[in-house]
Amino acid sequence: MFLRRMLSPAMAGSLMARVKETTGIVGLDVVPNAREVLISLYTRTLGEIKAVPEDEGYRKAVESFTSHRLKVCREEEDWEAIEKRIGCGQVEELIEEAQDELKLIAKMIEWDPGVFQKILNVRSSRTTLQFLSTFLIIALPTP
Repeated sequence: MFLRRMLSPAMAGSLMARVKETTGIVGLDVVPNAREVLISLYTRTLGEIKAVPEDEGYRKAVESFTSHRLKVCREEEDWEAIEKRIGCGQVEELIEEAQDELKLIAKMIEWDPGVFQKILNVRSSRTTLQFLSTFLIIALPTP
């Protein structure tokens, strides 16, 4: 109501439209500061992945897509624009993904790298990432 009195109808409508009320996904709450959370998580991911050897396919893949996503989050202020440019779901889903990636990085450092080297040597990075994500989601114990 206050916004409508202070701003023109077009401006008030555009500001009010940017407030996300629900994700539409049961159990996934809206994160009001999703952009800031994503920037923090992606920055942390890029720092922690440096513990993985440079020649590992996993590190190269994580650095590539995380750098891209961080760049998008820094360039875009609006959550809708971030979702559209990244094209991998809602910002809240991206937050969960980034949190899971940080857990996976810790596991990859802990595990014997030779076990996963054969998997990561597959040249099709997209297929490798899809396979690895599926494999590790099944293999990781729930907290």
